[in-house]
Amino acid sequence: MIKIALFCNAGMSTSMLVAKMRKAAEESGQDISIDAYPEAQLSRHLDGLDVILLGPQIKFALAKIKALCEPKGIPVDVINTADYGMMNGKKVLNQALRLLGK
Repeated sequence: MIKIALFCNAGMSTSMLVAKMRKAAEESGQDISIDAYPEAQLSRHLDGLDVILLGPQIKFALAKIKALCEPKGIPVDVINTADYGMMNGKKVLNQALRLLGK
């Protein structure tokens, strides 16, 4: 199972996107776990993650989060602003999978 986490300011706006990503994963038959959390809880949720995506509103934290995650082998990227705004679960899921080389 692939484990993806989305982080944003409070974890609320990404929750809607997570639902759309889960639907896209289910439709493609992939075994993927996707959750959303507030950025303040990042360090509590690192264990077992395969990839992390950040909401565009916290892109300023990318370097800090990469410094925490890359030594653990967890790739990190910022969600494309247009895909985030349109809540395009399929495109964001594909972004996460590309980070994993899938």
